[in-house]
Amino acid sequence: MTTEEIRVRGTVQGVGFRPTVYRLAKACGLRGDVCNDGEGVLIRASGTDESIEEFIKRLQQECPPLARINQLIRKRYEKEFLFHDFVISHSISSAVKTEIAPDAATCSQCRSEIFDFYSRWYRYPFTNCTYCGPRLSIIRAIPYDRINTSMAAFTMCAECMKEYNDVENRRFHAQPVACHVCGPKATLERADGKPITASMFSMLDDVDAVCTLLQRGEIVAIKGIGGIHLACDATNETAVQKLRQRKQRYHKPFALMARDLEIIEKYCIVSDKERELLQSSAAPIVLLQIKESNTPHTPHTPPISPSVAPGQNTLGFMLPYTPLHHLILKRMNHPIVLTSGNISDEPQCIDNDEAREKLSQIADYFLLHNREIVNRVDDSVVRLVGDQVQVIRRARGYAPAPIKLPPGFEHSPAILAMGGELKNTFCLLKDGQAILSQHLGDLENAATFTAYQSTLNLYLNLFEHQPEAIAIDKHPEYLSTKLGQELGFTHQIPIYSTQHHHAHIAACMAENHLPLDSLPVLGIALDGLGYGEDNTIWGGEFLLADYHQFQRLATFKPVAMIGGEQAIYQPWRNTYAQLISAFSWEEITNQYSDLEIIKFLNH
Repeated sequence: MTTEEIRVRGTVQGVGFRPTVYRLAKACGLRGDVCNDGEGVLIRASGTDESIEEFIKRLQQECPPLARINQLIRKRYEKEFLFHDFVISHSISSAVKTEIAPDAATCSQCRSEIFDFYSRWYRYPFTNCTYCGPRLSIIRAIPYDRINTSMAAFTMCAECMKEYNDVENRRFHAQPVACHVCGPKATLERADGKPITASMFSMLDDVDAVCTLLQRGEIVAIKGIGGIHLACDATNETAVQKLRQRKQRYHKPFALMARDLEIIEKYCIVSDKERELLQSSAAPIVLLQIKESNTPHTPHTPPISPSVAPGQNTLGFMLPYTPLHHLILKRMNHPIVLTSGNISDEPQCIDNDEAREKLSQIADYFLLHNREIVNRVDDSVVRLVGDQVQVIRRARGYAPAPIKLPPGFEHSPAILAMGGELKNTFCLLKDGQAILSQHLGDLENAATFTAYQSTLNLYLNLFEHQPEAIAIDKHPEYLSTKLGQELGFTHQIPIYSTQHHHAHIAACMAENHLPLDSLPVLGIALDGLGYGEDNTIWGGEFLLADYHQFQRLATFKPVAMIGGEQAIYQPWRNTYAQLISAFSWEEITNQYSDLEIIKFLNH
């Protein structure tokens, strides 16, 4: 007989990994145990050489859907071994080297249960299992056990406890497991505080009433898995315009959600790859090409309101990713707007009282629940460029899954990178991996900066990350730069300033898997403005660069920023400034009047 200690690192907590280990170990006739700890999952197994090999092979082949094995280390176990069967042991607190799984869209089995009259999860909006449900949005600490999540406030009923302890059940050790009896509850409120009565609606419950309200043209604030959204009927121009005015968001496109792919395909062209993205466990917003249909819309397929995405040739669609959304949209035969619950430029609301205070002038009704959202997690946004997935906003469904860096980075020190000022994310780098935070927003907004600081503290604590260096943007006035300098000074950590465009080129190198010792590349950074080595504002840079250093080869001619800082938010201003600095407008319109950008500028 052989006894081994098997260390598994990766996304292996909160995803049904221990039950899979247990099931496979029993099937292979092994004795021992499995437990969670700070590094991931630890297995002690005793059996014949052949049975252990079979176990390892099947573990890699039959890994749970949301799990990811990054490293599997085996060594002979030399200590006393007292197990007579295979069991799941209690978690062990130790140094954190494991991964936290992202929030995952409702699996097909849970979706079936919420629409099954005979299931005890019938119409329960917080149904989940080890294959789906909240993860990052509810976690406070590692190991990922119920006591370390916002589900600690809900004591499991006898039925849920039975399933939680049943190794043959897919809810075995599913930390957010709950039902109508013992779990969170969703309740409908009026924004004006007046009471709601059942006679106001023909409804099965408060969640079903939301569908009726949307069909009537009302705006509803809906508390989801990682934040509060504002929803209205996307085919109702009056409702969409009302939402724009109240939210003070006058031009940016709104995200859409539809009950199923069939509805989305009435409005957009959807490729196989885009269909796969929409139906993935990440369930992001996918930017899709609008159909140019010659056939008139029917009452069953009313057109999307022109105010949803003014001037765009794409729409951002997502599918329902929680039971709550599936239940709301069950009777909704066309798309809804589902946009962040905030006043323009502020962070998304996550707290019930905060929502009542800030959104009561926007929403007519609130659908809230009593489970705390620990971590704000916006919807991710992706698009297909050629056949490659481009992540535009990395948040729900993706964060905080680590990004494996190219060869050479595995020996780099632990680094905290503070990020920029606009559309901020920060990054923890360690052991050859980059852990990016979810999208946080523009730090010049006070509420966003407060959220940035609290999220940063949470990540540093969750991953027990002790930076040996802090990377900041070279711009001296960025709030992330100032905070990084403050942290470095307080904790005596070296600080390294990074030129904005060089950072973008280095990121492109990493994305294309170039090793740390790669030869210099020609990098062209056209993203916008960055503080330069000569203490002036740079933009439109051509750099000869590797990961360590760069040489500036060429740049766009410096021009005045029309409107000052407003040019950052409206890039057409810089385009116009560059064009008229090189040509006369008459010359431009005579030669290039057929270009989209010239048509836009002429308006």
